[in-house]
Amino acid sequence: MVRPLSMDLRERAVARIAAGESVRKVALALSVAPSSVVKWTQRLRATGSVAPGKIGGHVPPKIAGTHRAWLVARTAAAFTLRGLVAELAGRGLRVDYRTVWTFIRREGLSFKKTVLASEQNHPGVARKRGRWKTLQGRIDPRRLVFIDETWAILRQAQDEYGAVARVGSARSAPAGTGSPDTGRP
Repeated sequence: MVRPLSMDLRERAVARIAAGESVRKVALALSVAPSSVVKWTQRLRATGSVAPGKIGGHVPPKIAGTHRAWLVARTAAAFTLRGLVAELAGRGLRVDYRTVWTFIRREGLSFKKTVLASEQNHPGVARKRGRWKTLQGRIDPRRLVFIDETWAILRQAQDEYGAVARVGSARSAPAGTGSPDTGRP
């Protein structure tokens, strides 16, 4: 972690500024950035000291207190993270997606989707599923054709010009223009 520059250096820089030297001359003479000299003089004017401010520390969670209690109770029912962000905004707490995700993860809360989609309970979908299940037994297995496409991940089989091994050429290779990687100039 970066440590603040010494008090001695800060005091010398501010003293030289008070003596009338320019910021850039002081920065060059002390081998620091001009912005550092400017910030030290601003800090001296604002606080009366050139001492560095606090670095690091614990950042309290944004979702706490009544919002935390509400959110824990809310996650008992089905939810989406984006939906929770919108609901929290409606309750006066503006947080982003990552903040809600971190809270849910830290608290051990989650909503797992079931194996069966909730749309299956819809009357129209249920009717079509029932019809499909009854008709499924009437299909003659000898008439079915199975195509094994597990091998056909073409991107893995292409060379640098787009040619596919043992299948043919996806596109013709560029004729000596540009780099061999992209074919663009």
